[in-house]
Amino acid sequence: MSEARERLLRVASELFYREGITRVGIDRILREAGVTRATMYRYFDGKEQLVAAYLRREDEALRAAFPDPSRGTQAEALPRTSPEQSRAALDELLVGIADDVVRHHDRGCPFINAAAEYPDPDSEVRRIVRAHRDWFASAVRSRLALAGAPDPDTTTAAIVLLRDGALVGGYLDDPATARTAFLATARALF
Repeated sequence: MSEARERLLRVASELFYREGITRVGIDRILREAGVTRATMYRYFDGKEQLVAAYLRREDEALRAAFPDPSRGTQAEALPRTSPEQSRAALDELLVGIADDVVRHHDRGCPFINAAAEYPDPDSEVRRIVRAHRDWFASAVRSRLALAGAPDPDTTTAAIVLLRDGALVGGYLDDPATARTAFLATARALF
């Protein structure tokens, strides 16, 4: 990736997350990234493509932090072991989600925030949001199944909903309280 593209994407990502996508104009992004409009258009057709790249970057970071044990070589991250070890791995996932609320996503979920600003379900942004949510649910469900959870589908839906609530609650209220409440509630599910 070129240095200019990386700088443009980094600045846009920070601004989009901190201030909101529609509130941040292209001119400000270009100015803060120190790149020209021509440079931006070399890499992105417009703002929506830049938003899409931002969300893909978020998705890649979260996939690296929470690999899905049922997918390809990532299965090595959670080998098929005893139910106790699988439950410990599931608890690590929950702690990782809880820590994310406090450390990285203290302004809510970037995917929920983007979806609120892009209501068209057929837009590229919403397709990326949907793909991320589907992946996350799959990763949770895989861990629940490995841990021997009796109803992994329902428990997955509950954990995804709790994660959404924790990310929003961590932004609107106290992140530490949201972290504690998320862990207590999610752990009680299995």
